[in-house]
Amino acid sequence: MAVRTQDVRRERTRGRRAAGAVIAGLLLASGCAASPQAPAGPTAQEVGATLDRRAAAVLAHDSEAYLAAVDPAAASFRTAQRTELGNLADVPLESWTYRVKDVIRRSADRVTADVELRYRIKGYDDAPVTSARTVELVRHGAGGSWYISADRAAKDSPDQLWQQGDIEVVRGAHSLVLGVGRRTRELRRIADTADRAVPAVGESWPEPWDRQVVVLVPESVEDMAGLLDSPAASYRGIAAVTTGEVGGSGRRPADRVIVNPQAYGMLGEFGQRVVLTHETTHVATRADTSAATPVWLSEGFADFTAYRQEARSAQELAPELTDAVRRGEFPARLPDDGDFGFGGDAAGLARAYEGGWLACELIAEEWGEEELIAFYRAVGGRSTRDGAVEHALHSVLGTTPEDFTARWREYLRDRLG
Repeated sequence: MAVRTQDVRRERTRGRRAAGAVIAGLLLASGCAASPQAPAGPTAQEVGATLDRRAAAVLAHDSEAYLAAVDPAAASFRTAQRTELGNLADVPLESWTYRVKDVIRRSADRVTADVELRYRIKGYDDAPVTSARTVELVRHGAGGSWYISADRAAKDSPDQLWQQGDIEVVRGAHSLVLGVGRRTRELRRIADTADRAVPAVGESWPEPWDRQVVVLVPESVEDMAGLLDSPAASYRGIAAVTTGEVGGSGRRPADRVIVNPQAYGMLGEFGQRVVLTHETTHVATRADTSAATPVWLSEGFADFTAYRQEARSAQELAPELTDAVRRGEFPARLPDDGDFGFGGDAAGLARAYEGGWLACELIAEEWGEEELIAFYRAVGGRSTRDGAVEHALHSVLGTTPEDFTARWREYLRDRLG
């Protein structure tokens, strides 16, 4: 029986790329701006000083100093904060800082602060992960010290892994896997797969990148959704997503690959390898992916990288498009971004991913892999979508959108018919 692969993926241009596929009936999936200066004023300075003490305690793993900044009257919050600090014990932190963005005085002795947490993992992050937080502080007695009485994710911001449980750390040759509620051997297998993915991506994308990846493995799909600030239903069939900021303008917040342990665990070795190679490709290409990059190109190149060393036929890897072509239903155009959205026809979504992959395959075969990379970078180097693909087709490939589309349709006939 032929192995059937169905892609069920989505991209959000700023921050998320998710991808998926069904192999032998199982769903696969292969799927952040400088802050303003702290507000002036003695209260803001006092809040900042309190948070600075807290940050130093985190890096020192000093629970006594950490709790010294927490409201002594908030018993349950203090217990939760002690637990969270303990959850971070094995994470190799290089930096942990807070930036106070705004302070709202609720009363003489109570304020709410909008804060940006920035942290880096030692040896893996060239730039920090950023997290918008809402922190409440109280002061006991006039002129007394300020204490933290609440700390939560800001509106429309995700939770952090250490808020979900004790983090176990598994190091690979090219990877760092941080897991909560998962067995060590499972995390080790993920690290081993990621270690294979990184050099495979390096062969496909020889441009400069860190050539390592940080993978988060929460306990459940609900916890995964919490890390992404989205409903769990959005990710039940998705084995992994990559978070980060597209664009190459300066230092970007660090990428993370987040695994859905239930969906990922249903995959065989091939599927898991494809998923992590696809997601690692998004990490590698992040600096050259911008608002100008169409989804068919970013997702198609990720699949091109994931599939390029796999001994599977085009018909096996693109079953929905194969069926359509054999029915004489050739797509008239390359997939639009809207074709990659969830909530519609699953077969149509699969055809969009398959079409993007085969467009990248066409460029690699007809023009060469170096030109495919040059085309990707030329498109991503533009600041807006308008004319980006057309310009790159002309300047890199020496063709037009009309000619390229015609060649792509003929390529579909040759590969899938």
